[in-house]
Amino acid sequence: MEKQPQKQLEFITLMAALMASVALSLDALLPALDLIGKAVGNTNPVTNQWLVIIFFLGVGSGPLVFGPVSDSIGRKPVVYIGFALFIVASFICVSAENFGWMVFGRFLQGVALSAPRTVSIAMIRDKFSGDFMARIMSFVTAIFILIPVVAPALGKAILDAFGWEAIFHFQVVFGIAVALWFWLRQPETLPVRNRKTFRPIILWTGFREVLQYRKTVIFTLIWGLITGSFLVYLSTTQVIFEIQYGVVDLFPYLFAALAVTIGGATLVNGSLVLKYGMQRLIGASLLTFTAIPLLYILLYYGGTNPPLAVLMVFLCLQFFAIGFLFGNLRAMAMEPLGHIAGLGAAITGFLATVISVSLSSWIGSFLDQTVIPLFSGFLICGLVSLLLLGASQNSFKRIFT
Repeated sequence: MEKQPQKQLEFITLMAALMASVALSLDALLPALDLIGKAVGNTNPVTNQWLVIIFFLGVGSGPLVFGPVSDSIGRKPVVYIGFALFIVASFICVSAENFGWMVFGRFLQGVALSAPRTVSIAMIRDKFSGDFMARIMSFVTAIFILIPVVAPALGKAILDAFGWEAIFHFQVVFGIAVALWFWLRQPETLPVRNRKTFRPIILWTGFREVLQYRKTVIFTLIWGLITGSFLVYLSTTQVIFEIQYGVVDLFPYLFAALAVTIGGATLVNGSLVLKYGMQRLIGASLLTFTAIPLLYILLYYGGTNPPLAVLMVFLCLQFFAIGFLFGNLRAMAMEPLGHIAGLGAAITGFLATVISVSLSSWIGSFLDQTVIPLFSGFLICGLVSLLLLGASQNSFKRIFT
């Protein structure tokens, strides 16, 4: 059916809701990782990080199919396929009898939810471009961040009242509600005349085309590095707060505080990006992103963890810088790819995910007794990102001009 014209606020909120299905399936499960691991036969808290990492890998891999398919049949049908697959994957997770089946279910969940996530990015690119696209992405991310703020507390409440299986049930209900809203209110953004016939070879030609754009390659690499360092935190946050610091009851609130920091930064970015441009904001944010872990390592290398309040100050500053990077890096990578927005979002997302998952699984394996490996990861990723950004502008002086 033809839908009435949509207001921009509703479009932004709906795109955020599509992305939020990913965040809910990731963050609501964090307080239950230890119990889920034990229920399926795993007793190593560090190994449980794979329930986060493998989900993220699925989110990054699925768009290789869903991206080009959305370019072929339109954006909306792909969202419905994704949510249907998510229901099946959630059933596998709830029914898993060992860690292997749980990991498989989590991967399939990630693949499924990559459909609404990829479509949301492609729809934004269908309607907007340039710094205004970055502005819309920032507002979408700011609303989307509300889910990570409440998800761990919500997950813990459901866990305490009904058990870990009920978290998966709630995620399915949320997904169905978003799918219904999307069906009722969101018009198709890809006209039939702009659709491309789907052929398997399109992935190969798409990779070749994406790799021809220096700007896209550079900012996808940086996006992968920053996301990888953040994924280390995300996959080990339970180990940091509940095991290293022993603040089990405070965990959802500490996680929420850091999510608010990212959300606040993305909201501010939406107001500043039209004035200063993505390039300047990325340059300044990367310098901040790199300086903070350097200071932390100089102060605390070789010792024990600092007081929790000190750690939170450093993490808040770190994540404030990250909040300026997520939307801008993605928008910069997508800028040359408007003519293949769905496929472009898929390929850049996949490449960034391969980088981030490889980094996070390696760095996260060192995080046992202290938080130093986390900040070391931030520092290394920041330094490499600055070098890449400088190379993209041919000189560091041009980063801020």
